[in-house]
Amino acid sequence: MEEVVRQALTLMRGMWRFRWPGVIAAWVVAVIGTIIVSRIPDQYEASARIYVDTQSILKPLMAGLTVQPNVEQQIGMLSRTLISRPNLEKLVRMSDLDLKASTRADQDALIDVLMKQITIKNTGRDNLYSLEYRDSDRDKAKKVVQSLVSIFIESGLGASRKDNDSAKTFLNEQIKQYEAKLEEAESRMKDFKLRNIDMQSSDGKDAASRVADISAQLQQAQLDLREAENEAASAKAQLAGEKNPTGSSAVTDSLLQESEIAVSTPEIDARIEAQKRNLDSLEQRFTDQHPDIIAAKHLIKELEAQKRKEVAQLRKAALATPQVGGNIANASLATQELSRLQATAEVKVAALKARVAEYSGRLAQARASLKTAPQIEAEAAQLNRDYEVTKKNYQDLVARQQSAVMSGELEVAAGVADFRLIDPPRVTPQPVAPNRLLLLPIALVAALAAGLGVAFAASQLMPVFSDGDELRTVTGLPLLGVVSMVINDVERRRERLGTLWFAGASGGLVGLFALGMVALALIARRGG
Repeated sequence: MEEVVRQALTLMRGMWRFRWPGVIAAWVVAVIGTIIVSRIPDQYEASARIYVDTQSILKPLMAGLTVQPNVEQQIGMLSRTLISRPNLEKLVRMSDLDLKASTRADQDALIDVLMKQITIKNTGRDNLYSLEYRDSDRDKAKKVVQSLVSIFIESGLGASRKDNDSAKTFLNEQIKQYEAKLEEAESRMKDFKLRNIDMQSSDGKDAASRVADISAQLQQAQLDLREAENEAASAKAQLAGEKNPTGSSAVTDSLLQESEIAVSTPEIDARIEAQKRNLDSLEQRFTDQHPDIIAAKHLIKELEAQKRKEVAQLRKAALATPQVGGNIANASLATQELSRLQATAEVKVAALKARVAEYSGRLAQARASLKTAPQIEAEAAQLNRDYEVTKKNYQDLVARQQSAVMSGELEVAAGVADFRLIDPPRVTPQPVAPNRLLLLPIALVAALAAGLGVAFAASQLMPVFSDGDELRTVTGLPLLGVVSMVINDVERRRERLGTLWFAGASGGLVGLFALGMVALALIARRGG
C-alpha cells in the first residue's frame, strides 16, 4: 500500500510541474466545447396521434381460425407502410422538401435522413400511435408530420384487402405446384418399393448392421463348434485309453483319485469359496490396499496351500493302496461314462456344424447385397426426406389458404379499419434538442480531462526524480547523499502567488461553466 501511495505522490508531483500547460489546454478545450455546444442548431419536434379502430364483434368469435395480427405485428405493418422509399418519395413531394434537393443523389440522401428521423411509437394503449419528426425549422417539421398523417390514412384504407387478395393468389399457385410435387413424390416412392421389395428388412436395420450381426453370430457359432470338437476329441481319447489294456488301470486310477480327492476336502473348499465371496464384496467397496482385503487374500492363500498339502497326502495314500479287484468294475463304469460323453459331444458337433453352415450362407448373401445396399438405402432416405418435406409444405399451405379465405370474408363482414386523428400535428414551442444543460458539463469534463492528460503526458515525456529513493530504485546504484535546496522568502512568496493564480484559473473555468448552466436554466424556465 505504501508503494502505491508513493507512486501516486510521485506522479502528482510530476504533473504539478506542468500544471500551467494543463490549465491552458483545459481552457482551450473548454472554449472550443462551448462554441460547439452553442452552435448546435435547435431541434423542434412535430407530432400527431392517430387511433386505428380494428375491433369488431366477429373477431373474438373467429379467434384461432383467421389471421389476426397482434399489437407488435400491427406496429410492424404500420412501420413498413409509412417508412418505405415510395411513401417517403411521396412525402418529400407533398412537404416541398425536394426544392433544395436538385439531384438524384441529394434526394436519396434526404430520404435516408427521413428514414432515420421519422419515428412511430405505441403510446401505451391499443392501436394508438404517435408520429414524430424533428427538424431545425418548425414549419418544415409540422408540414412533414401533416403529410405523414395523410399518407398513413390513405395507404391504410386499401392495403389490407389488397394484401389479402395477393396472399390468396400466391397461396393458390403454391398449392397447385406442391400438389403436383406430392403426386410425383408418391409415384417415385411406390416404384422404388416395388423395385426393391426383396431388399427391405423387417427390423429396420441397414445392410452394414445386418452383416455385422451375422458375422458376430457366425464367430460365436464357430467358437462353440471348436469347443464341442475339442470335447469330442477329448472324450474319444479318454475312451481309447480305457480300452487299452496297458493304460486302463492308470486312467481309471487317475479318475478315481481325482474323485476321491474332491470328496475328501469339502470343508476346505467351502471355506475358500466363502472367503472368495467375502473378497469380492470387499473389492466393490474398498481399494486393494485396504487391510480387510489384504487379510482376506492372505487367508485364501493359506487355505489353498493347506488344500494342496492335503490333496498330495490323499494322492499318496491312494497310490499306495492296492486296487486289484476293483479296477475292472471301475474301468467299466468309466468306459460307459466316456461313451456317453463322446456321443453327446458328437451330436453337439453335428448341430453346430449345421449352424455354422447356415450363418456362413447368410453372411455370404449379406456381403453380396452390401455392394448395392448403400445406394439403395441412400435413394430410399432421399425419397422419404423429399416426400415428407413436400407433404408438410402442402398441408401447411392448404391450412393457410383456408385461413386467408376466412380472413377476407371476415374483413368484408366487419368493414375496414377506422382511422381517427386524436391529436392534429403540432410543434413544440421550445426546442427539444440539444440539451445544453447536459452538454455543458460534458464539455467541462472533457476540458478537465484534457488538462490532466496534457500535464500527465508532459510529466512522462520530461520526467525528473523528486526524491532520493526514486533515483536509487531506477538506477540501482547506491546513493551517497542528497543536496537539499534552500528556498528563501522571495521564492516562497513566488510559489504561493503561482499557486493562487493556478487555483484562480482552475476555479474560474469551473465557475464560468456553472454560471453558464445557471443562465441556461433560467432562460429555459422563462421560455417554458
